[in-house]
Amino acid sequence: MTDFLTSHVTPSGTVDGRSTGDEAAFRTTNGRATARTMGSGTSAPTRDMEPSARTIGEETLDHTTDRLGFDAARRLRTLTGVDEELLARVRYERSKYTALGGVVLGTSVIAAFSMWNFATEALGRVSLTALIPTVIWMLFVLNLDRWLVTPQPNTRRRIGPLLTRLLIALMLGTVIAEPLVLRIFQTAIEQHVADERTDVVDRLRTNLVRCNPVPSTTQTAIPNGCDRSYVLSFGATPGERAEELVALRSDAAALQKRVDQDTTRLEAIDSEVRDECRRLIRTAATGLYQRTSECLRLRGKARDYRTTHHTRANEKRLVGMNSRISEIEAELTSSRGAFLKARAEGIERRLDGERAKQKEIGVLERIRALDELASGNPVLFVGIWLVRLLFVLLDVLPVLVKYLSGETAYDRMLTGESNSAVKIHGEEVRLAERRAMANLEIAQDALEQKVRRHRVESEAALREHTATMNIRVRQAVNTLEDEIRRSSTV
Repeated sequence: MTDFLTSHVTPSGTVDGRSTGDEAAFRTTNGRATARTMGSGTSAPTRDMEPSARTIGEETLDHTTDRLGFDAARRLRTLTGVDEELLARVRYERSKYTALGGVVLGTSVIAAFSMWNFATEALGRVSLTALIPTVIWMLFVLNLDRWLVTPQPNTRRRIGPLLTRLLIALMLGTVIAEPLVLRIFQTAIEQHVADERTDVVDRLRTNLVRCNPVPSTTQTAIPNGCDRSYVLSFGATPGERAEELVALRSDAAALQKRVDQDTTRLEAIDSEVRDECRRLIRTAATGLYQRTSECLRLRGKARDYRTTHHTRANEKRLVGMNSRISEIEAELTSSRGAFLKARAEGIERRLDGERAKQKEIGVLERIRALDELASGNPVLFVGIWLVRLLFVLLDVLPVLVKYLSGETAYDRMLTGESNSAVKIHGEEVRLAERRAMANLEIAQDALEQKVRRHRVESEAALREHTATMNIRVRQAVNTLEDEIRRSSTV
């Protein structure tokens, strides 16, 4: 039996190179092993015979599209991963898988549009560079959806893979939907971000003005609530002359008070002098009129007061102080104007730096702005989530369409062919095992025969060698006996 198997069974599974009538052919368009069972006693495969009737017009159309090398429906069905050869047996399901392929293509186009929006927002402008991630993302989503909707045998018996595919589709839909939601609410998001940036600049301006007041002294304390980051540095401030002006004003005020007191006292004395000196008395000896002694005394008193209180010197000194105060006030006015100008320039530089940081609106900033808009407006919150769920549903649609449509005739045929292919493969493995075992048995028998033959040859050679040695010994003994006889005779 083993000799028959090893000498007559060919590697292709046929006996003497002829078909056995149960040959399994594995030909699929997408690389899956499907069995084609041949009828008993037939000499050619019957895969070209379709169960459903085809009209002459349909055949002509198929041949025409095959010659042109383009068939849109066939290309769409390719996106679903179906086997055209197996699907040809259930032609009425072609339209279903063609529509499913269109859904897969539409989902990939939506994903490409989503990535285009994401890439342009990340780059800050419309650029051809955004086409690279767009095309890559579209092909990735297209192949992933193709894998998700590709018919699998025995799917109804395995809930785990089904749930895994639905979860992957849901996560992918969430990722794809977010850029599209941002695109739809782009106007409101950009306006909200612009308002926030304007508020930031206004707050910075207010803090810079509050934390950099016009100094009144050379050492100005930082106002309460001001961080050092808000304090600007200046080369010169009005506070450097402010202290001198304050001291000078204080001295001038004190001197003015003394001058006023001295002036008031002198005016009183002068009034007494005028009143007293109006009266004249006649001298008896000369008969002339002259001032009274009281008038002369009051004039001396006024003269002594001016001398002792330095009224003229104080008045000149007060005039000099007032002149100096006027000069310093003019300098302070000019210095204050220069300080205000320098502060305004410093504030503008800080604001320009802050505006420079506010470049194009990024993706994360858009997402944050959208959440802030939704949190403050319940109607907008509901609208945003409705749009988001709509795009998620569109992205999950291929998987939902596939698994909510139920098990089709194609799925049952695929399951049957898969199970058949598994059985045939198992039989082929067992046949190959039997062939290998037969070859091993044959090799073992040949080895045992060779060992026995070698053992017999060795034993024969030993016996021959023993016989030869015995003959030689016998000859030597005879020769020795003859020599002994000759020597005894002599």
